[in-house]
Order: sequence, then structure tokens, then C-alpha cells
Amino acid sequence: MIHDIDKLVSEIEASYEKYDVTGRFDDDNMINKDIIISVLNQLRKILFPGFFDNTTARKEYIKYLIGEQIEFVEYHLKKQIAKALGSDGVCYKCPKSAVADKAEKIVYDFIDKIPMIREYLYTDVLAAYDGDPAAYSTDEIIFSYPGLMAITIYRIAHELYLLNVPMIPRIMTEYAHSVTGIDIHPGATIGKYFFIDHGTGIVIGETTTIGNNVKIYQGVTLGALSTRKGQQLKGLKRHPTIGDNVTIYSGTSILGGDTVIGNGVTIGGNAFIVSSVAEGVKVSVKNPELQFSGGITEDLLPEELQK
Repeated sequence: MIHDIDKLVSEIEASYEKYDVTGRFDDDNMINKDIIISVLNQLRKILFPGFFDNTTARKEYIKYLIGEQIEFVEYHLKKQIAKALGSDGVCYKCPKSAVADKAEKIVYDFIDKIPMIREYLYTDVLAAYDGDPAAYSTDEIIFSYPGLMAITIYRIAHELYLLNVPMIPRIMTEYAHSVTGIDIHPGATIGKYFFIDHGTGIVIGETTTIGNNVKIYQGVTLGALSTRKGQQLKGLKRHPTIGDNVTIYSGTSILGGDTVIGNGVTIGGNAFIVSSVAEGVKVSVKNPELQFSGGITEDLLPEELQK
């Protein structure tokens, strides 16, 4: 079978023009995802010194180490933010010097937030340790818990989101999503002492607000009640508000921008909630009735299930 490669190339080339949003040519504003991930990895080294470094972090050299890491973040993040500002239309017709100046200011403002991010992450580590009897040390949590990794990247991305950086915050949190299975939109507002246990399948939407001392388990969705209107809903409060000292067990969905979960609420697994819950209430789903068929004899059942 002879393949007409010239014909195929021509068809692919024609499809580039027909489906123009799926390609970029001669675009100096194209963001480099790999560089953004490298910046994230460098920021994790700053936020958790000694944990993710290739060599031992000597305390006597820590100032030089921080300076070197900050320089890396400044240089690469500034370039990527400038590209994002140009490609998103925010500064599409601005002079390059103006875009560079704006990107530089954003990066400096972001770096000033690093001590605050470390403060929040310190509380998140404590919340994970205090809330999980399976945790043998805080080191174990920092090294291995996917929940903390997702929260760390979210807290970085959230500050960039607040500084109105296009695309990059979402690239960061979707990278965390791809690695951990935890989807936190950078626009969500999350308080201190936040603990995600296990974490796989968690979704936290853009306009979600979460208070302090909140613990959620795998499979929880804090989502929108309806997305049928699509872009018409942009900028509106679509996701729930969760108060302080709330625990949400696995498989629960809490939906809607008008839904408020009061302080001190505990929500059992597999609940479906689309209306507000008052402070201090415990919510649970009635246990389903179990039925056995297909060869299970009564004498093999637990005693409490035998007739």
C-alpha cells in the first residue's frame, strides 16, 4: 500500500487554518508549560527548605540558597507572565516594555507573599498531622501526602490569581490535578488548617469559599449547581461556602453558590446537598438496604444479618 504523504500533509496543513484555535504559529507570547512546572518545583524548595533539594540545605548558606532560588523564580516567572499578559489580550497591543514592567511588578508582589504562603502551609501540615493517626511525622506528610502537594500548588497559584495573572495559575493547579487527582481551582478561597485526607477525586470550584480548620475526604465535590449557561455564569458565585471547623466525608457533593455550610457541621459520606445547613448540624445519609443473591447462603452471612 502506497501512502500519499504529500496529500496527507496538505490536508493537515489545511486543518490548521480551519481549526485555528488548536494551533499557534509565529506567536512570541506562547507560554512554556515545562518552565512553569520548573518554577513550581523551585518554589516548593523555598517553601519547604531541605525537603526537595538535590543536596543538603546547610543552614549557614541558607541566605545564599534562598537568593539563588528567588532569582530563578523571578527570571523565569517574569518571562512567562509577560507572555501570558500578551497572549490573553490584557496587554495585547501594549509596548513590550510596558508588558515587561507589568510582569516584573506582579512577580515582585508575588514574591512578597512567600512568607505568608509559608505561614498557611505550616498550618496545613499541622492540620494533616493532627487529623491523621496514620501519619508518623510531619516529614512524612510533606514528602508524600498528595493532599499537601495539591494545597501547596493551590496556595501558590491563588496568589497569582489574585494578581490577575492569566492562564498560569490554572496551568499550575491542573498540573497538580494531573499528579494528585485533586482539582482545586486557583480562584477558590481557602482558610488556614486545611486538611485533605486521601484526596483522589476531590473537586473544588472557582468561587468556593472554605473557612479555617476544614477537613475533607476523597471524592468530595464543592461544585456548581448548573453549568448549562456556560460563559454567561462567569464572575458569578456558583460554588458553596463552607464555614469553620467543618468535616466532609467521602463521596459527598455540595453544590450551588447560595449553599452555605455553617460552622461546626459534619457531613457523612455520599450526601448530596444543594441547600444550606445550619451551624453545628450533623448530616448523614440513611444506610441503604443490602440484598444478597447469587449463591451466598445464610450461614455465610454475619450473625447480625442472619434471620
